[in-house]
Amino acid sequence: MNFAHKYSRPTMVLAVATLAASPLAHAANWFALQGISPPKASHFGVSGFIEPSLYAQSGRKDRFEKNHVPNINLIAPNFTHSTAVSILRARIMLRGNINPDISYLLGGEFGSNGITKVRGAYQPGLIDGHVTFSYLPGARIEVGLIRAPSAEGALRGYMTYNFVLPSAVIGQLMQQTMYSSGVPYDKNVNAYLISGQESLGTNGFRYPGVMLFDWFRHGPWEFSYGAMVGLFGTVAAGNRSSSPLYAVRLQESYILGGKGAFRSDVQAGIWYQHARPDLAGQGYSMTRYGVDVQYLQGYMHQWGRQFRFQYIRGSGWITAASAFSHAPDLPAPLTKTQLYPGGQNQASGYMLEAGLFLTRHIEADLRYDYYDRLPNNAAQQRIFKTWAVGLQYHFTPLTKIFGGYYFRTLDVPHQPNAAANSISSVVDNVFAMQAMVAF
Repeated sequence: MNFAHKYSRPTMVLAVATLAASPLAHAANWFALQGISPPKASHFGVSGFIEPSLYAQSGRKDRFEKNHVPNINLIAPNFTHSTAVSILRARIMLRGNINPDISYLLGGEFGSNGITKVRGAYQPGLIDGHVTFSYLPGARIEVGLIRAPSAEGALRGYMTYNFVLPSAVIGQLMQQTMYSSGVPYDKNVNAYLISGQESLGTNGFRYPGVMLFDWFRHGPWEFSYGAMVGLFGTVAAGNRSSSPLYAVRLQESYILGGKGAFRSDVQAGIWYQHARPDLAGQGYSMTRYGVDVQYLQGYMHQWGRQFRFQYIRGSGWITAASAFSHAPDLPAPLTKTQLYPGGQNQASGYMLEAGLFLTRHIEADLRYDYYDRLPNNAAQQRIFKTWAVGLQYHFTPLTKIFGGYYFRTLDVPHQPNAAANSISSVVDNVFAMQAMVAF
């Protein structure tokens, strides 16, 4: 298969790696793309991207709870409207090579999302900030604010997303929200009740720490690893744990052709994370682990195709987002996030995704994701199922427009639960559209 484009490969690798400052992976080696700048990068480079986004859903009300619209039918992170236009992400990055063995990256986030929603207000922040030393054979050292080794769905750069909305298992189980650890929270049975004013935002899968990583080629085979020790926290939240966060990922790839961010390959990975977040003066065990497999071949070629599967399990620190926004006529358990911190609390899920280039520019995509939250707790178990169909138009590998329709189902397995059943019966389907534009 011919992988030549009208864009030169060095230019492509440099532009894409600089653009997202993160693993822009079509099953690519995310360790290389995230951790170091391309060899031909200058000492100082400025780049960025912007994502104008549109969301539309009907905003059905829940009649059991006095005709309020549940948050699942409202647009995050403000939860005030069911249809909205926003700038989901807006990044500015500084990146380059100090010398052939030292790379650096600084990135700021200015969009409207969970990262910039801190204590109920908009607060732009640092999303990336690390230096990588490549002096040691087989063990590059990355220090700073790092995207921790984890699931492929949490590592991919935004440029390669096929859908605007993330899968439920990634969005709920892997995208951690930080909370003020010293607040004397109220409890509802075995869950802490946390208001939106006590949320310190999400961390974009990044943690302060140190990571060892590298990759090794033998013919078409490539083995990659990353092992990190860090702090459970964010720039806005500070350290939220008195114990380290540990994360590791092992990855094996069979390269079919191409290079860099858009190469064709078959890839399998296994990963593990563990931390002990603090809350209300106590540390709690939090564990996440999973496996994933990807096959991608022929990016921006007719009949180019991709397939992804990932399975994730977690225990401890399971979050059930608030059912409604604050309202004086609703009880606190319905208007506050319920955080289940104990290690006995479980969750798991999986995602299947496939895509096909109908022409060089037009790609059709299909995804199914399943998330089973708190199966250990009959009263609180919820199962999220979503079918998503999408269509993308790739102008270039760095600029595209895409949209998708999401058929959503929320199951409440154990009866009776009048409030939960009422909410689940009015869950909206969602249309979401987005442009990805580099500058």
